[in-house]
Amino acid sequence: MKAIKKCMGLEERFKKRAAATKIQAWWHGTLARRTLLHAALRNWIIQCWWGHTVVRLLQRKRRAALITYADRERAVVKLQSLVRMWRIHWRYCQVLNAIYIIQCHWKCQNCQTCALLRGHCIVTADHLQFHIEIINP
Repeated sequence: MKAIKKCMGLEERFKKRAAATKIQAWWHGTLARRTLLHAALRNWIIQCWWGHTVVRLLQRKRRAALITYADRERAVVKLQSLVRMWRIHWRYCQVLNAIYIIQCHWKCQNCQTCALLRGHCIVTADHLQFHIEIINP
């Protein structure tokens, strides 16, 4: 009888040991999955942060490139404007000189009262239009 009891005690111990082994395996698996889940979540957080950081850096680079481009364009437009202004001023000075020369020659003529002088000029950036009419009364 003792041998049978001893045998049953061994079986129970084996069953308890097998059950304990299963519980331990389950617990170790749960700990491993939890650790992997935490590692995956941390990895995901770092990847999201890095993605936002890269986007911010790209936006800063784009903004800097846009500002540089706008500054260059503004400088080019300003330079073109100054060149056009200088060319128009130069043409205007040419017209004034021509008018002064014509007036001087006209005043030197004996026949000042015989005719009237009427004229107009159009100054553009590309050319000079100058019309003089001598009207005899």
